[in-house]
Amino acid sequence: MDGLRNNFSNLPSTSRETTCGSFLYQIKFPKSPGIDKPVGTALTRLQQRTFIQMRTVLKVVDNSGAKKVMCIQALKGKKGARLGDTIIASVKEAMPNGKVKKGKVVYGVVVRAAMQRGRCDGSEVKFDDNAVVLVDKQGQPIGTRVFGPVPHELRQKKHVKILTLAEHIA
Repeated sequence: MDGLRNNFSNLPSTSRETTCGSFLYQIKFPKSPGIDKPVGTALTRLQQRTFIQMRTVLKVVDNSGAKKVMCIQALKGKKGARLGDTIIASVKEAMPNGKVKKGKVVYGVVVRAAMQRGRCDGSEVKFDDNAVVLVDKQGQPIGTRVFGPVPHELRQKKHVKILTLAEHIA
C-alpha cells in the first residue's frame, strides 16, 4: 500500500483516511490531552525508518522511462537524504522506449520517504515507500507527469515545478 501517514507520537487522536487514485494515506488529528490512549501501529513501533542513503533502491514516480533507481550519493547531509533533497542515482530498471536508459547516472528529488518528518503544526508525515522524481542538473524534471501524492514541503526546497506536475499534493 503506497501512501502518506501523519502520526502524533503519544497523543490520542481521531483519524481520517483518504484515497488519491490507488494511494491511501492517513491523517491523524490530536484529541484533548485528557485521554491517555497510545496511538500507532505495530509496524511503526517495531521497524526503524532511516535516511535514504547509498545503495537504497527507490521507485521512480514520473514518466521519464525509469522504473527503479539506486542511490549513489545524497548531495546534502552526512547521514543521507530526506524529503525534498537531491540525490545522484543509477537507473536499475527502465522501460525500453523511455527517455532514460538502464545504467545511466541521473539526478533525482526525493518526493516520498518512509522516514517520518515533522511539520510546523506538530504532525508528522511518513510514506509507505521511497520514491523519486528524476531531474536534470538545473533541477528541471525530465518527465512531464508525476504520479501519486507529493508533499507540500517541496515548495520550501524550491521544487515548485514538481508540484505543478503532481496529480495530488498532500
